[in-house]
Amino acid sequence: MGDEEYAPTLQSVLDQTDLKWIFVGGKGGVGKTTTSCCLSLLLSKVRKNVLIISTDPAHNLSDAFRQKFSADPTLVNGFSNLFAMEVDPNPKQSELAALNETSGGMLADIAGAIPGIDEAMSFAEVLKQVQSLDYDCVVFDTAPTGHTLRLLQFPATLDKALGKLDSMRAGLGGMLGQVAAMLGGPADGIDGIMGKLDQLKAVVQEVNNQFRNPQLTTFVCVCIPEFLSLYETERLVQELVKFEIDTQHIVINQIIWEAEASSSKLLRARVKMQQKYLTQYDDLYDDFHIVRLPLTEEEIRGVPALTDFSRHMLQPYTPAAVVSDSYRLQELEEECSQLRKRCAELEQKLKP
Repeated sequence: MGDEEYAPTLQSVLDQTDLKWIFVGGKGGVGKTTTSCCLSLLLSKVRKNVLIISTDPAHNLSDAFRQKFSADPTLVNGFSNLFAMEVDPNPKQSELAALNETSGGMLADIAGAIPGIDEAMSFAEVLKQVQSLDYDCVVFDTAPTGHTLRLLQFPATLDKALGKLDSMRAGLGGMLGQVAAMLGGPADGIDGIMGKLDQLKAVVQEVNNQFRNPQLTTFVCVCIPEFLSLYETERLVQELVKFEIDTQHIVINQIIWEAEASSSKLLRARVKMQQKYLTQYDDLYDDFHIVRLPLTEEEIRGVPALTDFSRHMLQPYTPAAVVSDSYRLQELEEECSQLRKRCAELEQKLKP
């Protein structure tokens, strides 16, 4: 394949007009939120309407955009087609609470018996809401790697839970309703639970099928040029392959270019360390689009700063020192010319 197929940009994400779900994830503290916000800004220019969702318990979208968001989609200031929401990954959705109350507390007991079922059902509710809103494209600003991998396992977790309940209902038959009534719930509580869970399962299965379709879903891995981040990225990529989720892009943040570090011994040392890991990224992911982004002097907050930074995702970053080398040479030549002229003037004054 030619080099053009793996351009060091996110342009191919924008070009895939059928993409519905875009996940942005990686180790904590590597710039996932900044990357997902910048990507959503770029997508808003080429899509009808875009939604960015934070599934990280420590939400950062509000900080990044300098605007308060909630669990409901909110229009980002200055846009007519970009929305943001911060969802609680814990099972506090109203429908689940009502369902648990209807079942006389049995749902809570079932959830406690199957690890992960509560989060799975909560995430299913979020997907159900998002599906009903009919956004053209949805960007997930995910939690650190471990939580993200658990999120991707939710469809299997929910399927396992419903399988256990089905077996229970089939094995006990009408006795299960009597047991439910004895425990304080309605006799038909189990049927009500199963009906609700079947609805959630249908939504999750539909979305799960879309997640495994590379035409509809992709995962952008975000990292920095350090050992632990490289390790987490490889772990994430392997898990994505296992879940059959497409991933073709790796964004490497916080890079220091040699041309910008010449005046600092510490920065030169960091450059040397980073180069070692950048080489390893190139070797491991030679069939990926690897986007290299710079370490900035200030935090990237607010729409203007995010918009300015996002241009490096479409046009590879070039250090300012390299861009201005020819101009700097011209400046030095002019300075030398002025100094020679000044020296000649001084020589004239010193003559008797």
